[in-house]
Amino acid sequence: MEKAVLHLVNNNRNNFENKLIEYKLNLQPLSIDTLQVNITLKCNQACLHCHVDSSPQRTEQMSKKTIDKCLEILQNNPQIKNLDLTGGAPELNPHFDYFVREAKKLNKHILVRHNLTVTIDGDPTTKESKMYLPKFYAENSVEVISSLPYYQEYFTDKQRGKGVFRKSIESMKMLNSVGYGNKNSGLILDLVYNPVGAFLPASQESLEKDYKAELMKNYGLKFNNLYTITNMPIHRFREQLERHGTYDEYMEKLITSFNPSSALGVMCRSLLSVSYDGRIFDCDFNQMLNMQVFDGKPITVFDFDYEKLINRNIIFSSHCFGCTAGAGSSCGGAISE
Repeated sequence: MEKAVLHLVNNNRNNFENKLIEYKLNLQPLSIDTLQVNITLKCNQACLHCHVDSSPQRTEQMSKKTIDKCLEILQNNPQIKNLDLTGGAPELNPHFDYFVREAKKLNKHILVRHNLTVTIDGDPTTKESKMYLPKFYAENSVEVISSLPYYQEYFTDKQRGKGVFRKSIESMKMLNSVGYGNKNSGLILDLVYNPVGAFLPASQESLEKDYKAELMKNYGLKFNNLYTITNMPIHRFREQLERHGTYDEYMEKLITSFNPSSALGVMCRSLLSVSYDGRIFDCDFNQMLNMQVFDGKPITVFDFDYEKLINRNIIFSSHCFGCTAGAGSSCGGAISE
């Protein structure tokens, strides 16, 4: 296909809102049941697909003052049932343990986007050990959601760095040892699959069966659910696509795979995203593109108003095609069959 045909950035087909009009879809917020909080951009890894551009060199951290404001929002808004902690590696924020314990006191369901290897590596700056994390998670009934690009070492290390697969297996064994992945323990361990390269994920149900069979056979490991997440064409992954000359081709794939059923279930309709400095966004991807929620002025946790936010207009752009392609993609995996 000619590059001129592929280059859709300024073409109406690449306008997500035009696609919604075409299918007569109204994607207004349905609820705000999850507060997803990015508490640090620091990470012990620097993965090729990372839309956050996290690395050991990042220093951005959420302050305790902002964390306390998030806790106040959770306390004052019982409609918000879930606290979803992400980063970077969220465990590298010095107030991480405090945030989890205080949210637990509020009877919120706590999810942590845990990269597995931080348990083994510890803090790359302070060298502080994180080997306590599996027990800490179990004590606070945290749902652990962990990226494992594949159940084979070669493909995982290709995307996330040499030695990551081995460390991930070791960390999963530690989580299993305290009850994670066991059906009757109540301790949930979910894995996340991202394709290696410019591809859409395969069937989530099929991949989950393969992961469970291979990880049990080869390592004796258990987990609960597998989530398939499409690589978003922003920041580090977009730069990778552009280096290889495949950005336009990837966008074409996302656009032509638009699924209206998936669009109806996009996560921004039931979630708010908070940046390390307290700014509010429709989702984590909008956050990374600095597309902040406005109400005459940029909204932060310090002027949080549930009624205004539930009635906001969600901000869409071309990257949103990543969430609506095929079976769809959200922080909870595929959206539709």
